[in-house]
Amino acid sequence: MTTTVVWVLAQTIKVFLGVLREKRFNFRWFIGTGGMPSSHAAGASSLATSVGLEYGFNSPLFAVAAVFALVTMFDAQGVRRATGYQATILNKMMDDIYWKGQIEEEKLKELVGHTPIEVLAGFAFGVICAMILY
Repeated sequence: MTTTVVWVLAQTIKVFLGVLREKRFNFRWFIGTGGMPSSHAAGASSLATSVGLEYGFNSPLFAVAAVFALVTMFDAQGVRRATGYQATILNKMMDDIYWKGQIEEEKLKELVGHTPIEVLAGFAFGVICAMILY
């Protein structure tokens, strides 16, 4: 339950920051990926922290949860961020082709990953929230 609450809180923060930044509301910020803080990192770190608090930080269950959190955070800032960068390049290529009248395609989603700072903020948010909600 804590993990779900932390994920919802992290997504809500993204919406709030988006409204402040762009002076408009976009529901996609709540269900979308990318942005500050990383809800992937927040959820995974809150799960690991909750497991550690409940079963002990030297338990095998915590070890599994911690490895899951590390893989999730690595993926959020590494693989998914690279995917977003590739989408940006492909969208530029598609624009070039489109304006020459050769092809008509839908744009790829570019914001799919996180910067290391967004992941770190999500990690800290998840740990702190799990400790408060425990």
